[in-house]
Amino acid sequence: MSEQLLLLGEGKVLPEWIDYNQHMNVAYYVLAFDHATDALLAHLGMDAEYPTREGGSSFALEMHVTYDRELQCDEPYLIYTQLLDADSKRLHFFHQMIHATEGWLAATNEVITMHVGMAERRAAPFPPGVQQQVDQLLAAHHNLPRPDKAGRVIGIRRKSE
Repeated sequence: MSEQLLLLGEGKVLPEWIDYNQHMNVAYYVLAFDHATDALLAHLGMDAEYPTREGGSSFALEMHVTYDRELQCDEPYLIYTQLLDADSKRLHFFHQMIHATEGWLAATNEVITMHVGMAERRAAPFPPGVQQQVDQLLAAHHNLPRPDKAGRVIGIRRKSE
């Protein structure tokens, strides 16, 4: 992984995450990605105390998960994150879950979030300090190649005859 991507998650597949197919259940991929999202928000100045301290928070608007290769019990993973786009209220980012020792792609998670004023529970601009962090990260990630799986549309692919 590029050193410019943020390493925001690492762990190993826990026994309670294993389903009847003997691999990591889909819900736990989303849980691991959600923890990486929390780490991204904290990196940008929106930690767990942010809603109380600043009166704002971040709500997920849309997400897309791909399951590329199964992880099994006790396998280690890393989650790298790239900020793809942002404006004064929204973040568009992409997580990649990589097998920590073998380096292959296990899953991806593409997310759009909205900054929300908690009193009104409506979209609100990022405060200046957070916007500065967002702008800096966006500039740092500007020249990174866009992940192949970003922007995918769900559907059944059919071979042409």
